[in-house]
Amino acid sequence: MTAGTVVLLRHARTAYNAGLRLQGQIDIPLDEVGRWQAEQGATALAASHKASLVVASDLQRARDTAAAYARHLSLDVVTDAGLRERSFGGWEGLTDAEIAERWPEEHAVWRSGGEPAAAGVESKGVVARRMAEAVLRHADTLSQGETLVVVSHGSAITQGITRLLGLDPVAWRGLHGLHNVHWSHLHASAPGATPAWRLVAHNVGAGYPLDTWQSGPESRP
Repeated sequence: MTAGTVVLLRHARTAYNAGLRLQGQIDIPLDEVGRWQAEQGATALAASHKASLVVASDLQRARDTAAAYARHLSLDVVTDAGLRERSFGGWEGLTDAEIAERWPEEHAVWRSGGEPAAAGVESKGVVARRMAEAVLRHADTLSQGETLVVVSHGSAITQGITRLLGLDPVAWRGLHGLHNVHWSHLHASAPGATPAWRLVAHNVGAGYPLDTWQSGPESRP
C-alpha cells in the first residue's frame, strides 16, 4: 500500500531568500516574513489537505514551516535528512553575481541547465533519487485513503517530483520552481500504471498576490 496523496511543500522565506543568496544546506532560520508565510500557508494547506503524516527536511527552515501546518492537525513532525536541499558546496551563501565572478564557466553551465563541475555541488540525479526514495519510504507507511505532506526545499522538490513522474531530472526542465510555502499535489496512479504518480496541481499557495506574499503582511491593504 501507499498514500493516495502526496503533497510537497516548500519552506517559508529566510533572510537568504530575501537577499537572493543560494542556501543549499546552510541551516538558517525563517525571517519575520517567513514566519508569517508559514502561518498563512499552513492555514490554507490545512483547509484543503488533511495529512496523516507530516515529514520534513531536518533543516530548521523546513522543520518550522512543517510545524506550523502540523499544529492544525495536532500532529508531530518527523524529520528526514534525505529531504534536504541540494548541496551547492562552496557556492552556498553567495549571490548569483558572486558565483558568476568566481566560477564563470561553471556558473554558465549551471544557468544553462547543465551539471557544473564545481566541488561540493550535488548532481540533480543524486538529489532526485534521494528525494524520491525518502518520499516513497514514508508514503509506503500509509494507506490509499491517507495523505502524506512533505516539507522540503525548492530545488530538491523539483528534482524529486520529476523523478516521481518517471522523467529524467538531468535532462527534463518542465517544472517551474515553487514559491515559498507553495505546494505540489501528486496522486497515486492505479496499480501497475506508468508512471506511478500523477501531478494534480503545482505551485499552489494561500492565494495572496505574489508581490504581497513576498513582501509580507505590512503590504496588505
